[in-house]
Amino acid sequence: MRTRPLLAFCLGILATVAGAEATGPRDLFGKVAAAYLVKVDGREVWARNPDRPLPPGSLAKMMTALLVLERADLGQVATVSREASRETGTRLGLAPGDRMSVIELLGATLLGSANDACHALADHVAGNEKRFVSLMNARAREMGLSNTRFANACGHDDPGLYSTARDLARLAETAMGNPVFAKMSGLVEGEISTADGGRTFIIENKNLLIGSYRGAKGVKTGFTGRAGKCLAAFAERDGKRVLLVLLNAPARWWKAGQILDAAFDHGSGASAGPP
Repeated sequence: MRTRPLLAFCLGILATVAGAEATGPRDLFGKVAAAYLVKVDGREVWARNPDRPLPPGSLAKMMTALLVLERADLGQVATVSREASRETGTRLGLAPGDRMSVIELLGATLLGSANDACHALADHVAGNEKRFVSLMNARAREMGLSNTRFANACGHDDPGLYSTARDLARLAETAMGNPVFAKMSGLVEGEISTADGGRTFIIENKNLLIGSYRGAKGVKTGFTGRAGKCLAAFAERDGKRVLLVLLNAPARWWKAGQILDAAFDHGSGASAGPP
């Protein structure tokens, strides 16, 4: 019996490994982000570090909004607590005792990423933010988000708050399956007011793809010092659906458009290369 040459044997192994890798997502776009994931019609096509735990910033608000939609009456009126009014970062400027409907607080959370509105929703659903975070983590486990952990409702930097591009893609898909979430996250802007009509706020969607990128439907932006610039984006054209998650992407808007363009060209015979 002839012994198979070592070189041929090794080449055979490499070919098998390469073939296996070709069936999974490739890293086509290099260092556009610390981690990213692109799905076309539900199938992962390109990725970089998709299972690397990283701070998600306000992408955590996708879970907050989902839980509110699952557990609260949108027509109810919530009262802003002192703790919610003391939220930092992006905020409406709500005061303790302000009253606002759940649906309008949800709009401020999803479009404007207002932390005081987000915290007020957590208080309304669970009584306080700590109990609400427990609900967030329980829901994450139900969804199989094994590399995700929440430490607050709004996405503030915390060692105990992390997620991955793959988990956030699944969360975004679940949230976009809710018609209210999908409709709201696709709005360019909106007007909300306190329950007594005494204060009115114009909220603009921080997702700059909405209204500017053809087919953009949602979902959420995020930014903190540790998380960097993050984005979960969903777009649809001619029945083709694309989901993109970027974590710590310094040029997220420029790169997002280019990656989405490449995703829509994917499988059409058009060339798709790195942006």
